[in-house]
Amino acid sequence: MTTAVAAPFRFFSLQVVRARRLGPSLVRVTFAGPDLHAFHSDGRDQSLSLFLPQPGQTEPVVPLELGDSWWQGWRELPDDVRAVMRSYTLRSLRRGPDEIDIDFALHGLEPGASVPAGPASRWAARATPGDRVLLLGPAVADNRAIRFRPPEDTDLVVMWGDETAVPAATAILESLPAGTRVRAWLEVGHAGDVQDAATDADADVTWLVREPGRPEGSPMALDALRGTRLPIGERPYVWLAGESGCVRALRRHFVGERGTDRRRVTFVGYWRHGLSEEQLRTQE
Repeated sequence: MTTAVAAPFRFFSLQVVRARRLGPSLVRVTFAGPDLHAFHSDGRDQSLSLFLPQPGQTEPVVPLELGDSWWQGWRELPDDVRAVMRSYTLRSLRRGPDEIDIDFALHGLEPGASVPAGPASRWAARATPGDRVLLLGPAVADNRAIRFRPPEDTDLVVMWGDETAVPAATAILESLPAGTRVRAWLEVGHAGDVQDAATDADADVTWLVREPGRPEGSPMALDALRGTRLPIGERPYVWLAGESGCVRALRRHFVGERGTDRRRVTFVGYWRHGLSEEQLRTQE
């Protein structure tokens, strides 16, 4: 298995170049900036920290002048001044010109939503060219915020992700070479959020549209998996990303029910039902 190096991360000052809807609850925002030439990543599930302005601000407030102490200074700012920080994954990086895409899963914007939209969903839904953000991202290509790392002897890649993990999952699928065997389940909230997952790999991708009222922490793929005989493979690699409860349930299935070596299972909780990112960070 490839080993990540402890790599430096830095801030990038970016502006929105364009935004377009991919589906009812997905929007792709393209960013550019004068120092994006220094942004490097070889990962398809590269984790990033995005800082957004508060309502009424023209740019996010992060005390970068404090150097390595910026985090503590940011935490001490008033709630209505401190930039909103959210974690996302890189959808794509292009050169000439330097641009990155980040896909946002929107929640709570529909009329009558049981849970109101958070600040990141509201920002992404209204993103327009020229809007300014800060990004904390990698300065070297191989870094500890890349999680998809199949061992070299992998003979089957198994994937699950919800709509928050679809950007990473589809980017991973696009990157896999011909001959790679893949079985993937991707779960979204609306049929219109289903995307074409272009790949040269020998991939069987199943899109699942979430049923209204489905219990929290219960991925639809779990029922499908229990009735599915995966292609014969002695050395699978499993990648699970999305809501924390769903990720844990699926990990238990693979390790406990299928006997998969836990060292060959990558599981990442991108969010948790009922908790904002601020609340999650207070529990860390």
